[in-house]
Amino acid sequence: MAAQDKKTVYDFTVKDVKGQDVELSKYRGKVLLIVNVASQCGFTNSNYPELTTLYQKYKDQGLEVLAFPCNQFGGQEPGSNEEIQEFACTRFKAEYPVFSKVNVNGKDADPLYKFLKSSKGGFLGDSIKWNFTKFLVDREGNVVDRYAPTTSPLSIEKDIKKLLNVA
Repeated sequence: MAAQDKKTVYDFTVKDVKGQDVELSKYRGKVLLIVNVASQCGFTNSNYPELTTLYQKYKDQGLEVLAFPCNQFGGQEPGSNEEIQEFACTRFKAEYPVFSKVNVNGKDADPLYKFLKSSKGGFLGDSIKWNFTKFLVDREGNVVDRYAPTTSPLSIEKDIKKLLNVA
């Protein structure tokens, strides 16, 4: 199935930190917050704890946070997949999945990110501008919103609650 034939995030397969295929269809029926992350970014110390807070607060209601490390912005994610996983899980207690490092822009951009960007272009066009750009996906796998790196995860809690149908 060519990228342009894919209609929802559930049509994609990505790699986990060990390089194993993960079909995103396993998250069918969940609300997804998909984020490109980096360990050495100015946004790291604010975004990781807030992503963890949101995940812990809403995972039982159906929220999944999917973190995709990316080294395309200022070389701020230089580590191996194992180092990145260790960093996220040890320093920030991330219980949500951290996937294999990807490119989010350019001809080598991961197909999932090509789809996300084509679904919700940004303020300055389609390309991702920096680490911690966030995409919110509804329970049907549709991209419903895109948030800038400067948008804190906790500030989009109301949008997440709406999709989760939580008061």
